Amino acid sequence: MKRNLLKIAAGMLAVTACAAHAADPAMCRDVRFADVGWTDIAATTGLASTLFKGLGYSPTTTIASIPITLAGIKSKQIDVYLGYWSPTMDPMMEPFVKAGTIEVLPTPNLTGAKYTLAVPDYVYNGGLKSFADIQKYADKLDGKIYGIEPGNDGNALIKKMIDGNQFGVGKFKLVESSEAGMLVEVNRAIREKKWIVFLGWEPHPMNVQMKIDYLAGGDDVFGPNYGEAKVFTATPPDYAARCPNAARLVSNLRFTTEIENHVMVPIMNKEDANRAALEWLKANPQPLQGWLAGVQTIDGRDGLQAVKAYLAAH
Repeated sequence: MKRNLLKIAAGMLAVTACAAHAADPAMCRDVRFADVGWTDIAATTGLASTLFKGLGYSPTTTIASIPITLAGIKSKQIDVYLGYWSPTMDPMMEPFVKAGTIEVLPTPNLTGAKYTLAVPDYVYNGGLKSFADIQKYADKLDGKIYGIEPGNDGNALIKKMIDGNQFGVGKFKLVESSEAGMLVEVNRAIREKKWIVFLGWEPHPMNVQMKIDYLAGGDDVFGPNYGEAKVFTATPPDYAARCPNAARLVSNLRFTTEIENHVMVPIMNKEDANRAALEWLKANPQPLQGWLAGVQTIDGRDGLQAVKAYLAAH
């Protein structure tokens, strides 16, 4: 009898100890992400969701427009949004930040994003290395600059450059179609080794599926550092107080354009984002150490070991 009582007492102590070290309260188990329909955000959300699943959480993703996403964070119906592109989205985000209804984490989850004109590597090596070089090769380029869908902000910047005869490109024509249409033209040109200049950006699978280079000297059109953008994470202001362990993981997330380029490839080919993320993590576990630093499972166990076990089992 005494031995049984000791076993029961030991069990109760173990349960109490586990509860005392629980990483987050049960209400934090559901981690609600927003995705505005961009492939890069599908990739990063898939990576984060896979980590949370390995930690015993239940992540879900809502596809919504940017305004609905921001309203959802404000109302605490969305916990995490990994896709605040700055400076493009600054005007939409600033009112929420100033009102204290959305918190933007201070360190971006992605740096080094690009958005400017690009050319195939053989064109770059042939002498077209900057915006100022475009007009020199007007004949080889057939007087065309390829953009994406009409109304896109990148197309608008190219059109403004043409209309203002910046860099002497006033006689060029902007060819508008769609992202897919533009990439068809670029791939055709590469196959035939023809010269082409087009709107390019990173992260995007084009950066691993094609050999391309970005043109220098476009600061006055697309902004400095090849139209550099930074991507930040947004949460409700009290998320870290409510769910400190989940918030720690979210704040640890640092992606690279190379990571996103590769995870996006199968997603662009219609594979589920979570499956694409899972397969990438199984083949590339190196970032786990940093992403899971100081992070536990929902019930207080070692987070890194739990996620490694989850990846091995799936």
